[in-house]
Amino acid sequence: MSGVSLKCGDCGTLFKSVEEAQEHAELTSHANFSESTEAVLNLVCTSCGKPCRSKTESDLHTKRTGHTEFTDKTAEAVKPISLEVPKPKPNDDEDMAEGGDGGTGQHEEMVVPEVDQNLLSELETMGFPKARAIRALHFSGNASLEAAVNWVVEHESDPDIDETPMVPASAKKAEASKPSLTPEEIKMKQQELKERARKKKEEEDRQREREREKERIRIGKELLEAKRIEEDNERKRIIALRKAEKAEEQRAREKIRQKLEEDKAERRRKLGLPPEDPASPKPSTAPVVEEKKSSFLPVRPATKAERMRECLRTLKQAHKDDDAKVKTAFNTLLTYAKNVATNPNEEKFRKIRLSNAAFQDRIGKLQGGIEFLEHCGFEKIEGGEFLYLPREKVDMAVLNTAGTELNNAIKNPFFGVL
Repeated sequence: MSGVSLKCGDCGTLFKSVEEAQEHAELTSHANFSESTEAVLNLVCTSCGKPCRSKTESDLHTKRTGHTEFTDKTAEAVKPISLEVPKPKPNDDEDMAEGGDGGTGQHEEMVVPEVDQNLLSELETMGFPKARAIRALHFSGNASLEAAVNWVVEHESDPDIDETPMVPASAKKAEASKPSLTPEEIKMKQQELKERARKKKEEEDRQREREREKERIRIGKELLEAKRIEEDNERKRIIALRKAEKAEEQRAREKIRQKLEEDKAERRRKLGLPPEDPASPKPSTAPVVEEKKSSFLPVRPATKAERMRECLRTLKQAHKDDDAKVKTAFNTLLTYAKNVATNPNEEKFRKIRLSNAAFQDRIGKLQGGIEFLEHCGFEKIEGGEFLYLPREKVDMAVLNTAGTELNNAIKNPFFGVL
């Protein structure tokens, strides 16, 4: 079916001709029109004969007059719409060439267009200049205050925004002859504008929500990647710790083997037997050296670590028949080192009374216990009554070394066997 009307894509209004569409465009600045197969309604009131072009108009007519009976004559008026722009008559061109007004040489009088005075007053109260307010109401079709404000916002950069619009007197008369919108019609248009603004806001909210969802997904991926990297690092640390424990176990086994060889040689000497042939192969100690080179232990002062390890080995060998006492001593020393490393500014963690019964029972009476604390930086003060670690001498590297050695001694079942 060919087009029978023109439809405004901005407000949805239907028009019977190009002239009506042009007039609507001049009043509202709408420019999006398309051919439509939907016919313009022609509802004629059976009581007074007034034609209504939409259901909204018929409803408003019913409210004003109480007339409820309408005859639908839309089909009678339907005809294909002509999209050709009407050409001006020849005498119109002559009038334009001569200055208008039918060849008299006189310009047609230009006047200020009629606008809704109530809306004009409200715009002036809001602070808009009178010329700008008149221009906004004229070009928005006197539809509503909101429509006028929106027009000002959209055209505030126009160079003539503050110039009073002028229209031909004949156009003003024609406009005055048009029926003005009733309060109900104005209210309906305002409702349409509000509904349009609400839908636009909902679409913007949905767009923002989609953007927020994309951002949440991106952050989630970054957190998962960070967690994966952290787990990889933790796995590598555990592997390094296990290798260090195996190295310590290997060193302990090697020392046991060497001790057995020495005991064997001593027994042969006491029995008057000749020593073993030096040419006989002996287990190489190279693996021990190799393990030290490939140790995964953190880099720390070697001499300090060896001294601490020797103190712990001495303590365990001196009390090898009392594993509970050795374990308690190791855990107590670990607690002292950990407290100082965690709270270096707290003096109570850096000062130990040597006469304390609990300290003496756990550390003081055991060979190597106080010496281990001295390697951590503690010093005897006040005539040997206290062990004290000055704040300026707190060395985190030394305390970390002490913690590592104590952990190895506690977890390694072969530590200090000799």
